[in-house]
Amino acid sequence: MTDTTATVWVETDAPCRVTVIARAQADAGGDTPAGAYTAHTPTFAVHGHHYALCDLSGLPAGGTLSYEVRLDDAVVWPQPDAPYPPSLVRTLDHAAPARILFGSCHIPTDHSPAAVARYGPDMLRAYALRLAERRRAGEGGEPTVLLLIGDQVYADELQPRMLEFLGASRADGAGERGESDGCQKRAEVDGPDGGGVRSDRSLRAHAARPPDDEVVFFDEYAELYRQAWSDPDLRWLLSTVPTLMLFDDHDIRDDWNTSGSWRRDIARTPWWAQRITSGLGAYWIYQHLGNLRPDQRAADPVFAAVRKAAGSGRDATGQGASGHGDAAPIVDAFAWRAHEEPGTYVWSSRFDIGRTRVLMVDTRCGRDVDDDARRSILGRTGTAWLDAQLTGDVDHLVVASTLPFLLPTAVHHLEAWNEAVCAGRWGRALRGFGERLRRAIDLEHWAAFQRSFRFLAAAVLDIAAGERGAPPATVLFLGGDVHFSYLARARPSSGAARRSATRITQLVCSPTCNRLPPLMGRLTSLSALRVAGAVGAVLSRLAGVGRPPLRWRLADGPKYQNALATLVLKGRGAEVCWEHVARAAAPAGNASEGDPLRPPVAELMRRTLSG
Repeated sequence: MTDTTATVWVETDAPCRVTVIARAQADAGGDTPAGAYTAHTPTFAVHGHHYALCDLSGLPAGGTLSYEVRLDDAVVWPQPDAPYPPSLVRTLDHAAPARILFGSCHIPTDHSPAAVARYGPDMLRAYALRLAERRRAGEGGEPTVLLLIGDQVYADELQPRMLEFLGASRADGAGERGESDGCQKRAEVDGPDGGGVRSDRSLRAHAARPPDDEVVFFDEYAELYRQAWSDPDLRWLLSTVPTLMLFDDHDIRDDWNTSGSWRRDIARTPWWAQRITSGLGAYWIYQHLGNLRPDQRAADPVFAAVRKAAGSGRDATGQGASGHGDAAPIVDAFAWRAHEEPGTYVWSSRFDIGRTRVLMVDTRCGRDVDDDARRSILGRTGTAWLDAQLTGDVDHLVVASTLPFLLPTAVHHLEAWNEAVCAGRWGRALRGFGERLRRAIDLEHWAAFQRSFRFLAAAVLDIAAGERGAPPATVLFLGGDVHFSYLARARPSSGAARRSATRITQLVCSPTCNRLPPLMGRLTSLSALRVAGAVGAVLSRLAGVGRPPLRWRLADGPKYQNALATLVLKGRGAEVCWEHVARAAAPAGNASEGDPLRPPVAELMRRTLSG
């Protein structure tokens, strides 16, 4: 989405020509009405699944348009008798306040009492239902963009329905063909087999038996995404709010790229090569492509090769027949290279809203972990990309990564100490212990990559001091992953102080639906105590870790409810609000089933950040 363009992501159940028609007001249907905006594109295929990204262009800045999707001229979205307001495309108004929703860690559930008791109420669903009600009432306050920053799917913690799919599909030796009702912005699924390419059926015949409770093959990932995003309420939300996404470990596998030792160990697993190839290829299609502007996607050599394989040329009017070539070999080769040579592809992206710059920063795939003494959470390519984006001359600089940059101080120092021990700072004999501890309790955030942490901290201090352009009002780190929400305020450490009015703040919102068990909650609460931070600082100093360039403390939180946060940026002012479902016993059922009850959304925390 820009001020004049919007992209609709679609998956279909067969090759076809996809048309998106947007209009400023409802039309009776039939032929394209005068004044409507229309985009056409043929689908492309990967492992027998069919996709399209339709780019509407020439839209009015700050416009709000309803849209419909047609497959070979048959209207498939919105669905007949759908209980939701029309899906909208909204172009950017750079003069208006920016309302940025963000959250992470979402387990799809059936919203039954048992599911709510285990995972908590689904905050994305609750938000969708409230947004639908507000639209019907004509209320304002529409979100500008939704940032889903990690663990959109759990490839290694499967729900019963997904386990049933794995059992059935692997018993047959091929992917089960999912039921599809046409299209979906961000999620729908089709069959397993691609003409002229080695299919998942063939791959299974040549692969060692994978684990029964983890996805491995592309069609399994496709079904995982379908189940995650085909809840009717969530599907409508993704169809009507512009969405950007970043992967974390569970999108691929728990502890993904924690260390060089982890990579070497997992590489010896017979099914890992297929798993990482499928996972990265699926992420590129289901999440990453939607992060790119049309011009960025057109410049992506992988996307160009995929379109070429599909034979999807268009004439000057946008007409074109769907190609039938399957691009699985191209996507698989790209995914494997991205795993083996992380510096060959940049997964991070930038999104500008007026005088606000949002950086979506990959901290997983691009890591350099081969040498414990020179680890980087970004890798060389990712570091260079981020460094080029870290400038002033904006009102707000938002750095979103799946992992919090500023953890509770005790955890920060523990991770810094652990990295030093794993690098041999306390002798070779303790390196193995350090690695086992790192994996056991997930010591793998920014603090466990001190070179990267210090690089970013130094760059932010330069920005705040006006050394990279006019200083912004705020530098805001957005994070998820940890399954609790908090706000931490930061300032330069003593001795590094340079006067600045820039507010540096860490905002964490996690989870949206995957509540932390009570015991873990009590343990993390202890880590937020000042005495725990002091003990951690002594431990890290004994391992030779220097003082961090920033000092920070938790000003709010930790809060353990499923939540979704809204960051409102107006001029140089900034405010953030976390919301949650006020009652744990949210009613079961979807809006499409006519359930009149709605999970009650209430404020959890609210703070003014600047202005």
